[in-house]
Amino acid sequence: MTRSTHDVSPGDHVCAVPLSEEQLWEVSADFVADGLDRNEQVLYFDDGTAEGVLGRLADDHVAVEGPLGTGQLAIVPAETTRAIFHTPLPEAREMMLARIDESAAAGWAGFRMTGQMSYGVDRQWPTTFVEYDSGLDGLVRDRGITALCLYDRRRYSDEQIERMRDVHRKELSVPTAYDDGLLRVVRTGLTSARLAGEVDHSNRPAIARLLESTLDDALRSHSAPTEIELNLASLRFIDVASAVSLVHAAEGFPDTHRLVLTDVRPGVVRVLDRCGAPFAAQLTVREAPGRSGVPGAIRPAGGRHRGGGTAGVDADETPPDETLPDDGPALREAR
Repeated sequence: MTRSTHDVSPGDHVCAVPLSEEQLWEVSADFVADGLDRNEQVLYFDDGTAEGVLGRLADDHVAVEGPLGTGQLAIVPAETTRAIFHTPLPEAREMMLARIDESAAAGWAGFRMTGQMSYGVDRQWPTTFVEYDSGLDGLVRDRGITALCLYDRRRYSDEQIERMRDVHRKELSVPTAYDDGLLRVVRTGLTSARLAGEVDHSNRPAIARLLESTLDDALRSHSAPTEIELNLASLRFIDVASAVSLVHAAEGFPDTHRLVLTDVRPGVVRVLDRCGAPFAAQLTVREAPGRSGVPGAIRPAGGRHRGGGTAGVDADETPPDETLPDDGPALREAR
């Protein structure tokens, strides 16, 4: 098993079986960002997921406007992605070879591709689809490129997934603390975690358990940080009761420790403010850079930015009487 996209190298043909849409966006964005960092050209085959991946890259503060403009990052339209699986294998291989040669001629350090190839399921199963992925494996080996194939559990049967796992030499398996399809939680350190998706009554207890266990770990360790940090860059919705629960959890922290919420979207900040966050002594809310009037503004107890003044809000921030956050793909529609 491969634990991180950073462990993937040229010549690797890797698969991943995401537990949820959030994980699919997370893994794809990490793979794309790693390729951009290595000055490789990245090809993303869209099947309706590109918007979510670009949104996750924005959450991760990965600038894609430049790479999209120069062609370092290229998104293959859904229609083209679909057509590839209706193209004879030899012809499809020649098309990919031409694309790889163009990339090398343009001076990129390498070439990588990814995407959820769910359109292939529509073809004769399993012979043709396995044949296509086996052909891609040979191409990866021969030309030293990097490929990550994603198989959404909602679109593939268990039998299909196992067959596709057999075709790949490695599988990317990212450690997950919690994932119910609506909310995804990933541990990023002993006292830190990242939340993505939506928090409501269905998963509120999971957040409470996470905070309780993380604080307990911090109190038991002499070297652990005193800040319990939750990154909320990809949290698009929180209901009022869950926001109140976070505030109450922070109020229960000992004086030696704090709950720090980072990269918080304006809409989520608004809900937290309405639920008493500015008055919780052991809670710090840091707004997401570029999403507020003061980039990266810190909102300590008292509800004022350091340096004075009241908190700025985005023009598209949620109105006071709503709890839906600002932008991002609508998970509620996807459910």
